[in-house]
Amino acid sequence: MNALRFDEPVYLTVGIGVPAEIASVERAYALLNDWPVWRRNSAHAVALNACKAALAGEIDAETGRTTLVAFAKRSNALAGDAEDVAIVPSSISGSAIRLMELRP
Repeated sequence: MNALRFDEPVYLTVGIGVPAEIASVERAYALLNDWPVWRRNSAHAVALNACKAALAGEIDAETGRTTLVAFAKRSNALAGDAEDVAIVPSSISGSAIRLMELRP
């Protein structure tokens, strides 16, 4: 499964100031799959399909990462790098992240 890890993690803001470290295709797919429907756009669909293809071995993990970054930029969800953000532990599931996002 190491082939599904990103060379560098992507940091997304998933709630009000709540960044999450996304370091693998599996985590990216889970986050995108749980992304609120009202916040989805065409870049979301591309990133979700790319991560699904990476999980199936049809494309490499870095291609999935590239589409995730494009989605995050388009959605204003791209956080800074590791030095700039406090990280949500990777043990928190996509559903838990979604709950954090919905809290005021």
